[in-house]
Amino acid sequence: MAQKPSIPKGTRDFSPSEVNKRNYIFDVVKKHFQTYGFQPIETPSFENSETLMGKYGDEGDRLIFKILNSGDYLRKVDMELYASKNSTAMTPKISEKALRYDLTVPFARYVVMHQNDIQFPFKRYQIQPVWRADRPQKGRFREFFQCDADVVGSNSLLQEVELVQLYDAVFTDLKLDGVSIKLNNRKILAGIAEVIGERDKLIDFTVALDKLDKIGIEGVSKEMRAKGISDAAIEKAAPLFALSGSNLDQLSVLEKLLQSSSDGKKGVEELRFIVETLEEMGLQSAALKIDVTLARGLNYYTGAIFEVAAPDGVSMGSIGGGGRYDDLTGIFGLKDVSGVGISFGLDRIYLVLEELNLFPEAIDRSLQVLCVNFGEKEALSSLKLVSKMRSAGIKCDVYPSSAKMQKQMKYANNRNVPYVILIGEQELANNSFVVKDMLKGGQETYSLEKPEEFYKSL
Repeated sequence: MAQKPSIPKGTRDFSPSEVNKRNYIFDVVKKHFQTYGFQPIETPSFENSETLMGKYGDEGDRLIFKILNSGDYLRKVDMELYASKNSTAMTPKISEKALRYDLTVPFARYVVMHQNDIQFPFKRYQIQPVWRADRPQKGRFREFFQCDADVVGSNSLLQEVELVQLYDAVFTDLKLDGVSIKLNNRKILAGIAEVIGERDKLIDFTVALDKLDKIGIEGVSKEMRAKGISDAAIEKAAPLFALSGSNLDQLSVLEKLLQSSSDGKKGVEELRFIVETLEEMGLQSAALKIDVTLARGLNYYTGAIFEVAAPDGVSMGSIGGGGRYDDLTGIFGLKDVSGVGISFGLDRIYLVLEELNLFPEAIDRSLQVLCVNFGEKEALSSLKLVSKMRSAGIKCDVYPSSAKMQKQMKYANNRNVPYVILIGEQELANNSFVVKDMLKGGQETYSLEKPEEFYKSL
């Protein structure tokens, strides 16, 4: 007997219902991307390894899926290297390409390659899958879609304001109330590292700090010590982890604490502008919250950083995030092109909407009308009726065979079809058709000469 097939861990098949729900989220996000003036692009699913490696920090690099060279991929490996079993040294010899880890670095590569064709500031959106060799768990997959919106070629903080508004607009449209948009600034983190005397360990400091919500203060402190950050520095930073009060209250405290750091003061000024502008504009359903412990582990962020948390009571990690990167294109040779962007976590948003029962009731209704098949002549008449309805944009079908009535009605129920059309021998003689309302239970008769009297109201 053939072995039962399987799929790789961290990947999924999607049923018609799941695809419909995912497309619903895609459509809402895409609508608002376009409303805010973003243009679509697409990039290859895999890039040259040199494009991706070294852009996400050590932890990110370990999660990049490498692709073996085609053909005899071991031909460049000498016996001494092969015998050493040193995978780090061997990888560049056997793998020159990798699956993309996110959409931001490929976007930076795109901007550099197409800089002469782009009108700056360039606002792009991109909805494509990415891959990460992460440990699969709830809401975390090895293959998943990202929905990104970025602006490059402008250092105006109005872009940050607009991206928060974009988050708010999408979650309002999805009826996902109570979302928290957390906000911080990498300059503030640099200022903290400077004030506590550990500026040279900024990356280690931020990588550990970014795990605060997962491993707690003790876990973060332990990781910082392991990276060589002193107990005195950790103790000096500890009060910052428990800031309270309004956003402006917290900014005032930070301003005093970081007054000896020019980077820190600049970060506070930038956050103050964003917060005050958004308070003036107002948000519909999301709450904006300063979170000085928010670090986001990606090394390319230089200014404001965002992270979106699901409503209270929903057990889920972040459902979106992003930030300002002042010189990401510089790694590919194009200097002084500032950018800022955000990403929507489609898969996690899906799980949250599912848990809160927020998908529209009719989302699984792939058919509005099904015609029962009573035989050859009746089916031909049904096909003619279906052709007219399809031309009017109605989702309809004819059951393919003249199976028992019970089987056809069961099919209609399982497909969640609201209306079933009956054209039997008597209806053919009368040039009519009967519409059975599957939800309310009644039925009505219409003329085949004027079928629009039925479907015009659908």
